[in-house]
Amino acid sequence: MQIRKSAIAGLVEIFPRVFEDERGMFFESYNEQLFKTLGLPTNFVQDNQSFSKKGVVRGLHFQKAPFAQGKLVRVITGRVLDVAVDVRPDSPTFGQHEIFELRSDTNNIAYIPEGFAHGFVALEDTVFSYKCTNVYNKESESGILWNDPDLGINWGVENPIVSEKDVILPTFRSLFDGLKVKI
Repeated sequence: MQIRKSAIAGLVEIFPRVFEDERGMFFESYNEQLFKTLGLPTNFVQDNQSFSKKGVVRGLHFQKAPFAQGKLVRVITGRVLDVAVDVRPDSPTFGQHEIFELRSDTNNIAYIPEGFAHGFVALEDTVFSYKCTNVYNKESESGILWNDPDLGINWGVENPIVSEKDVILPTFRSLFDGLKVKI
């Protein structure tokens, strides 16, 4: 596996070693020993999978403590722009975001640590999979408006399909009112 560290501390993109031959291909999407060596979490307690049609935006979601989640995210089929927003108030990159293009033809993976709002847009029909370091808890659920103008995220699609729930999420500024916002 090769690792690319993001400019935002904690975010990494992982490129697994892919073995291909006339039968198809094989790769490890997770290896506990290797993740330990790389300083990445190894205790994943929940796996999730979704299907999204082209143009669907999901996010920006996060879980508040004590149910904050780190996520190991990848695309099984399709292609997404995967977005992580730093919501760690003490972070020097608080309010900044990173975008990864995750693709089934490259099998790249992203690790999104606790303290980030996360979302993605399906650039084509996509099966999306992710491992979580903590279980989902409805009372700890939170999020940020996907098209918050202060965040300035370029989702790369016109007329996205967004859930009713995601359309009414608060803005970054209103959610973190009173904190020093660095956007």
